[in-house]
Amino acid sequence: MISGLTDIAMPFLRTLDPERAHEITLRAMEAGLYPRQCTAEDPRLAQKIGVLEFPNPIGIAAGFDKDARVPAAVLASGFGFAEVGTLTPRPQNGNPSPRVFRLSLDGAMINRLGFNNDGHEAALTRLKRRERSGVVGVNIGANKDSPDREADYVAGLEALSGVADYFTVNISSPNTPGLRDLQAPKELDSLLSKLMAKRTELTSNDVPKRPIAVKLSPDIANDDIAPICEQILAHGVDGLIISNTTLDREGLKTRTHVNEAGGLSGAPLYERSTALLAKVYVHTKGQIPLIGVGGIHSGETALGKIEAGASLIQLYTGLVYEGPGLIGRIKTALVNGVERAGAKSITEIVGSKSEDWAAKT
Repeated sequence: MISGLTDIAMPFLRTLDPERAHEITLRAMEAGLYPRQCTAEDPRLAQKIGVLEFPNPIGIAAGFDKDARVPAAVLASGFGFAEVGTLTPRPQNGNPSPRVFRLSLDGAMINRLGFNNDGHEAALTRLKRRERSGVVGVNIGANKDSPDREADYVAGLEALSGVADYFTVNISSPNTPGLRDLQAPKELDSLLSKLMAKRTELTSNDVPKRPIAVKLSPDIANDDIAPICEQILAHGVDGLIISNTTLDREGLKTRTHVNEAGGLSGAPLYERSTALLAKVYVHTKGQIPLIGVGGIHSGETALGKIEAGASLIQLYTGLVYEGPGLIGRIKTALVNGVERAGAKSITEIVGSKSEDWAAKT
C-alpha cells in the first residue's frame, strides 16, 4: 500500500519546488510513509569492507538526509547503508533560495545549497536515539565563515565518533568558496594528518576506530590524480568517494536553469565520474575501497560503477527521477551481472572493466 502511495506521489512531487518536494519526502518518511523492503537480500550482494558489513552495496548519498532525520527509514527502504550530512560544527542556513533546480530533459539537477544544516549538536541528539543497526555514515564539512576549516573537520570527528559508523570528509563541494582548495596535495596532507591524529586519540574500548573516507570532485585534473592518491594511501585513509557534483555544463539539453551557479548532479555526470573512479582504482591498484557516485539512474549504470572499481555505490538524483523502485532494479541488475561473470559474489566483479573506463578522457 505504501509503495503504491509512493508511486502516486512521485509525479506530484515533481510539480513542486525541489526543496519543498524534498522536505515533504523527509516528513513523510519521519511519519512512516515510505516503501519497505519485504524480500530477503541476495547474499551475493553482501560484502564486508574493513570492519563494516553491508547487506547490499547501495547507499543513499549525503545531501538527502542532511540532519540525520531518517537514517532508519532509509535502511528499511532497502538501502545497504545511509550517509547523513554534510554536517558543520555550527548551524548554518546555506545560500539564499532558490538554490535547487531540475534539468528534467537531462535527468539532472543543479544545487547551490551551501551546507545548510542544523549543526553537530542537533545531529548528535538524533543519532544517539537511533537503534544501532545497519551502517550509517556521517559526512562532515566546514562552516562557510570558519576561520579554521581544518579545525571544523576535526571537530566533526570529535563530536560524532560515538554515533558514526564511518566518516566522509567532504572537501569537494563547489558551493562553499575555497573548499575544494583542500584537495591540493599540501593542504590535503595537513588536513589528513590532523584527522588521523584525532581518530587515534578518540579510539578506545568504548569508541572503536572509525573508518574515514574522502569525497573528491569530478573536476580534478588528470595530473592531480596521482599526488592525491599518494596522500590518501600515505595517511591510511579507509576509502574514497568519487564523486561530488561538477561545475561542467557541456552537452546539456535543458535550456532552463542551465546557467545557474552550483554543482550539477545526475545522468550527465555519469561518464566523467565513472572514468575518474576507474583511474583512481587503477592508480591505487585496488588497494583502497571506492564508493561510486554520480549519474546512477538504472541497473546498468549501477553495474558500470562496480565494474569500473566501486565496491559500493550511492544514489540521490536518480531517485528524484526514477523513484524508489530504482533500488530493486539495481539489485536485479547487479545479481545478473554477477551471474553473467560466473562469479559467486559482487566482490569478484569489482574493477573488472576498470582499464576500459580509465582509458576514457
